[in-house]
Amino acid sequence: MANTSTRTLRLLSLLQTHRYWPGTELAQRLGVSVRTLRRDIDRLRELGYPVDAQRGVDGGYQLTAGAALPPLVVDDEEAVALAVGLQATAQSPVEGIAEAGVRVLAKVVQVMPARLRRQVEALRAMTLPAAWDGQARPGVDPGVLTAVALACRDSEHLRFSYTAADGQHTDRHVEPHRLVSLGRRWYLVAYDLTRHGWRSFRADRLTTPHGTGTRFRPRELPAADAAEFVRTSLGNLPHPYRVEVLVDAPAAAVREKIGRWSTVEELDAEHCRVRMTADSLDWATMALGVLGADFRVLHPPELLEQIHDWGARFSQV
Repeated sequence: MANTSTRTLRLLSLLQTHRYWPGTELAQRLGVSVRTLRRDIDRLRELGYPVDAQRGVDGGYQLTAGAALPPLVVDDEEAVALAVGLQATAQSPVEGIAEAGVRVLAKVVQVMPARLRRQVEALRAMTLPAAWDGQARPGVDPGVLTAVALACRDSEHLRFSYTAADGQHTDRHVEPHRLVSLGRRWYLVAYDLTRHGWRSFRADRLTTPHGTGTRFRPRELPAADAAEFVRTSLGNLPHPYRVEVLVDAPAAAVREKIGRWSTVEELDAEHCRVRMTADSLDWATMALGVLGADFRVLHPPELLEQIHDWGARFSQV
């Protein structure tokens, strides 16, 4: 049975290249007869893999797309490439992709042998990601995201060290609920067992997370969802700048470029109002520059002064 199972996995790995395999060549690769190959193909079909067969002297087999995604088989190099790619996806600016990437990364790392995890870590340590706008910003170790995501999924108590905005270091013991990618940062929504209340934690300030092995029954979150909880928490914090601008461009075009970091209100077919909360006027200035459209600053006056200052410097080039 072990030989049969190993052979079936080998057959699946060959078919997942999606090339057409002549039956005789495929049987030779596996070291079996054509009759045995047919039985192995039938076994894959029973497991849900759509394998097309072409009969005749030149007959063969090919794996086709199905209605559902069956389990995949990858070799060592493919597993490492997949994990590294998912780590990069965790920093993606595309809506929804980052969260999905972290969920898949957690699943892959959990079943990955230690020797492969070491390869992934080595590649991550020697790779420097670049931000699209050229600004340095706090990075999040994908290993931290993976550990937190697993604890959220398994409803397992989590301990970690946390550095607050004022630089104070504390040890936290929480019931993790969800990871949220919002704006340019990751947040953990969790119930703090020491402070007896719901909290959101910036993932870039979180270190050495580890599950305790103790499971818990999830509590009811005091918000519609985790993303809403984080937005509300951030709204209660003091922010230095609240920006409001009128833009001479369609709302859809503006949302496509900076909608992830701002609220865009359509005024008419060719104009919209943009509101954003920024901890730096540099970021707001660059975001508006990316639009490639005329705009009028309503608030704050400091932003208008900075834009004029930047324009004066650029005009001297």
